[in-house]
Amino acid sequence: MAYRSITKRWAINSLGLITLVLIIVEIGIGFGIKNYYYSSIKNQLMSSDHVNYSKINENANNSKLDFKSFIRDMVENFDSRDKIEMMAIDSKGNIFVSSSGFEYSEKITTKDYQEAISQSDPVAYFVGVNDYGEKVMSITRRITPFVTSECVAVRYVVSLEQTDKNIIIYMIVITGIMIFVLLLILLSNSYFIRSIVYPVRELGNVAREFATGNMETRIIKKSDDEIGELCDIINYMADEIQKTEKMKNEFISSVSHELRTPLTAIRGWGETLASMMPEDDIMMKKGMGVITNETERLSSMVEELLDFSRIQNGKFTLVKTKMDLLAEVDDAVLMYTEKAKSEKMTLICNEPENVSYVFGDKNRLKQVFINIIDNAIKYSEEGGIITVDVKEKDNYIIIRVSDTGCGIPEEDLPKVKEKFYKANSTKRGSGIGLAVANEIINLHNGELFVESTLNIGTTVTVKIPILEKDDLAKATITIQNEEDLNIE
Repeated sequence: MAYRSITKRWAINSLGLITLVLIIVEIGIGFGIKNYYYSSIKNQLMSSDHVNYSKINENANNSKLDFKSFIRDMVENFDSRDKIEMMAIDSKGNIFVSSSGFEYSEKITTKDYQEAISQSDPVAYFVGVNDYGEKVMSITRRITPFVTSECVAVRYVVSLEQTDKNIIIYMIVITGIMIFVLLLILLSNSYFIRSIVYPVRELGNVAREFATGNMETRIIKKSDDEIGELCDIINYMADEIQKTEKMKNEFISSVSHELRTPLTAIRGWGETLASMMPEDDIMMKKGMGVITNETERLSSMVEELLDFSRIQNGKFTLVKTKMDLLAEVDDAVLMYTEKAKSEKMTLICNEPENVSYVFGDKNRLKQVFINIIDNAIKYSEEGGIITVDVKEKDNYIIIRVSDTGCGIPEEDLPKVKEKFYKANSTKRGSGIGLAVANEIINLHNGELFVESTLNIGTTVTVKIPILEKDDLAKATITIQNEEDLNIE
């Protein structure tokens, strides 16, 4: 369908226009050739008339001259008689002498003669078919009242039959040239059209493969022009779709596993508690504690997924107020101090006594610090050290969380803030926590950086601008346009 459509458009828009232009040019050339030949013949007739009329005028008043004999002699000795026929016409319309020697029995009735005799202009011009069916060009000159009625007009006639044949021959040659030019254009443009149509058809076939779910197909690049660039773009798009699809599948698998683990624990302890004796208080408290912790863990994961969904839909909401960022950092550190100890790690917090206020959503910012510290513990081993440093510099509050964990490979580092991406699939987590954290920081006009060295550790740095004077006039901000979120 694409091939026919493009070819049809080319035939109508390009080839059709070129053909029309060539036809118009040929018609113009034809008129030009005809005008040139006819004008040349007319000039020859007018020139002959001018010469002969001058001779007639010189002898018109010579009473001793036999004017009719003079005219007869002039016609019979006409210099251009091999090309032009000169006739002398009497007052009755009879041709009494012709330079061709042919005797005419009929009276002259042509249009040029009639106009020359009857109108004020003594010269009349005619192009057409004469009484004998021959196409001619003629000029008639009225010479009275200078002379007697023995000769009232002279007429010059040229046959156009051969001239028209020559014009036709020229037009046939020109038509052949035009057809040859059109064929050259057709061949060259056909090659050009094929160079576009075939790759486009291939692009369509590959796109249909993509639509059926076959993302392994790739387009072979055959040129470095715009078509080649389009091939590169589509191949790149397929690579990225494959990567995204892979990350999505890993995300679904990871989330399913993450949800299954606490649900299994809750179900197991629920069945255990249901079969226990009421007086077993220790086991009851332990079971309820596990159920509570796993429920909170489920709630946290669900909230993270909801946040991610809100970001994707452009409905993520921040409630910004004047706040002490140091207090939220302290709360996050306090929450994970015991967890770090239980996993035989050390959590250290280095912070000043106070820092400037910031304009932000304290719950969301605490969520960011919790996520970063949780990741630091998650990717560290026993004996690891997690360090939280807070300082104020250049109108920013800078929070740096460092660990001595497994680190991130250099090739994976640029992707860690992307949705669904997990550098280490062996660790728990959905892979969207850092992506959500990055968006929250962006919405606070801040920045989040990740630096890491494989098998040495990772450092996550968060920069939040301090409170400005005009920030206090700002109210709740609801992000309703996904474009404002700068989601990768």
